[in-house]
Amino acid sequence: MTPSDKAPAAISARNLTLTLGTPQAPVPILKGIDLEIAGGETVALLGPSGSGKSSLMAVLTGLERASGGELTVAGADFGTMGEEALARARRGRIGIVLQAFHLLPTMTALENVATPMELAGEADAQPRAAAELAAVGLGHRLDHYPQQLSGGEQQRVAIARATAPRPALLFADEPTGNLDGKTGQTIVDLLLERRAETGATLIVITHDADLAARCARIVTLADGVIASDVTT
Repeated sequence: MTPSDKAPAAISARNLTLTLGTPQAPVPILKGIDLEIAGGETVALLGPSGSGKSSLMAVLTGLERASGGELTVAGADFGTMGEEALARARRGRIGIVLQAFHLLPTMTALENVATPMELAGEADAQPRAAAELAAVGLGHRLDHYPQQLSGGEQQRVAIARATAPRPALLFADEPTGNLDGKTGQTIVDLLLERRAETGATLIVITHDADLAARCARIVTLADGVIASDVTT
């Protein structure tokens, strides 16, 4: 059974390319990616540094524009949109958990989670933020600032910030890279748990084969192309 048999595609990419550098010295990064991910799937993008997996994530999230090909994400045609339209399309549709957390140091955990929703005009941002922080085990840390939290707790705040708007797509870029083994395992458990509860499609970018094995599907990149696509 192919992904398209199981559910409508959350991501559909055809001959996706990305070339950086200059016209005189082009650097091909993605070299013709064909990828379809169904709604609700858990997918690991696996590959060594330089394989193109982070660049692919940037294109799939609309943070980087593809040089060529077709791309539909959560029903939106990312290939034809301008920057402003892409920003609107990402809002509410896509949540991103980054390895470096990127929490605002002058804001509490609650404010870090609520502020993006407030900027998007969500009326119930504060209670939703509090509920999501409670769901990741930080209901007692709402008023703490990032510097008062451990690395694992900061990553939990980052997860809550990404999942609180209930996005259709959730991306995690090396989510355990800055954490010790035990904390990393806890974070992976939490990501999979929140995905299951929200019904989101989860794409995890990693070079860790053990983390990839926790996903239902492993797409391996090598030198800008898909080297294998395996359902576990």
